[in-house]
Amino acid sequence: MAVTLAFDVYGTLIDTHGVVLELEKLVGDRAPDFSRCWREKQLEYSFRRGLMQNYQSFAVCTKDALDYTCEFFRADISPAQKDHLLEAYRVLPAFDDVEEGLQRAKKSGFRMFAFSNGSPEAVTMLLVAAGIRDLFDGVVSVDEIKSFKPNPAVYSHFLRRSGSTGSEAWMISSNPFDVIGAVSAGMRAAWVRRSPAMVYDPWGIDPTLTVAGLDELADQVSAYRGVSDS
Repeated sequence: MAVTLAFDVYGTLIDTHGVVLELEKLVGDRAPDFSRCWREKQLEYSFRRGLMQNYQSFAVCTKDALDYTCEFFRADISPAQKDHLLEAYRVLPAFDDVEEGLQRAKKSGFRMFAFSNGSPEAVTMLLVAAGIRDLFDGVVSVDEIKSFKPNPAVYSHFLRRSGSTGSEAWMISSNPFDVIGAVSAGMRAAWVRRSPAMVYDPWGIDPTLTVAGLDELADQVSAYRGVSDS
């Protein structure tokens, strides 16, 4: 069976801090810190909703996180300006290495899916805006089972939807919680360490591979398979 690659979207393919330029118009030099807080709260809210089994879509988590961040920074941002920021979040840019990395993976014969906390519609819009939707065999969303990563059920859902087995399916993510969740659920995983400053959670559940960017992914997965199969 061909190897299946499940690509996380937010933070792995798509730069969630691509909204900083818009934020600079509203909060000035606080924009990078504002963006980080917004992202951290977005993820925190998804974790909490998953544990509480009180599901709302990732878009709701994103909106609620923006409201929190505005309050935390005492930022005077109007409802119309918030709506503009949320619209900008729907067409965030891809990282510079993404298109080349995906093209290499496609040429290597891997089955490729976008696998995200976002809804199918939101993820498709992001991929289309970034010009990379056609490189994927499909989009799999946690919205289909009303939970969030790293719930083990979410990774099982991906395997069912993609027709994959854990030993032949790889989670590709820059988010350590996603890598740990996938490995815990029986998948292999590559951690995309986009910065030397990024720290992996010291849980003793290591990624199968670590790559600095998606441009190295196809070669490293192929090399790993060659070693593991020999």
